[in-house]
Amino acid sequence: MTKKGGYIEKLLKKADKAIQEGVKKADGVLDNAVDLGVMTAKQASQTSKELRNHAKKEREVLQKRGIKKLNEGITAAKNVTSNTQEDLEILKKLGKLRTNGVITEKEFQAKKKKILDRI
Repeated sequence: MTKKGGYIEKLLKKADKAIQEGVKKADGVLDNAVDLGVMTAKQASQTSKELRNHAKKEREVLQKRGIKKLNEGITAAKNVTSNTQEDLEILKKLGKLRTNGVITEKEFQAKKKKILDRI
């Protein structure tokens, strides 16, 4: 009977040893998974940071481009307005020249057409 008891005891020790080895392997795998998770989280954080920086730079470029376009538009509008004012003054002067007989009606109409075509 001692043999049977010794045999079961050996079997239980082997089973216990196998369980402990399995736990060690599982712990190793779990540690590797945690390490991988930490690395992945760090990579995600780094990528997120890079994307935020890229977006910030793009925003700055677009803002500068937008401001430049707005300034160009304002300048163009000012030029059109000042040119229109100048053209109206020229028309008034031409009208006076026509009234005073310095230019003919035909000359006045030709100049007037050119000026109005520009406006």
